[in-house]
Amino acid sequence: MRQLVAVAGALGILGASVAGAASWERVHTSDDLTVDTRPHPGSEIKEVRAHGVMAAPPHVVRAVIADVAKRDQVEAMVAKALSQFGRIDILINNAAIRPHKPFRELSVQDWEAVRGVVLDGAIYCTRAVIDSMVANRYGRIVFFTGEGAFVGGSGRAHVSAAKMGLVGLARGLASEFASHNIRVNVVSPGSIDTSRANPEWYQGRVPSAGGIPLGRQGTVDEIAATCLFLVSDDGGFVTGQTIHANGGTGYY
Repeated sequence: MRQLVAVAGALGILGASVAGAASWERVHTSDDLTVDTRPHPGSEIKEVRAHGVMAAPPHVVRAVIADVAKRDQVEAMVAKALSQFGRIDILINNAAIRPHKPFRELSVQDWEAVRGVVLDGAIYCTRAVIDSMVANRYGRIVFFTGEGAFVGGSGRAHVSAAKMGLVGLARGLASEFASHNIRVNVVSPGSIDTSRANPEWYQGRVPSAGGIPLGRQGTVDEIAATCLFLVSDDGGFVTGQTIHANGGTGYY
């Protein structure tokens, strides 16, 4: 049976790695992939291909321009995928922004921008695909949070709040839709060895291997493999959980 994987937030190395792995690994016969992107689908497809997705049959890559913080754009994106493929089996919510800013300097617009992409976007994407999953009695959903949401940190209160909201969202959805054979989980990466398109977000605090018991940063492929375990049959008894892939920096 062919499966459709939708990756929200495939722009960037982590998202592209997840997308690339999803088309080849333990998501059985996963032939079609829809990638949401903003705003350059041409470069997006190139990056996804570089991580393993081939545009030749049986693998199909579709880049769809959408701002996940805008409900109408998300609904149009999903409607386009459903009209072409008929259903969405797996949704991976990786869209995020994480600008650091002291709480006392935080504006309402700053908060709404982060919440809009991180939390609202996850809700909009999930709401758009859930009816198809219920109708087919099959669905796998993964949200991405981050280690900073659990350990806290100066200048990250708004980002942490939005990302912790994903944990509650996953638990609620897992409970509500388990009877429909829909599993919902969260991946929480620690410090990952990858380039960052917006270094200004980190206010000079560049993620590194410092303080990690395993003595190194994680790789995007390791995070992709964690995600794939959760959506594959190997993770069939796991739902409502947050998997921390952090090299031992925290135990939950």
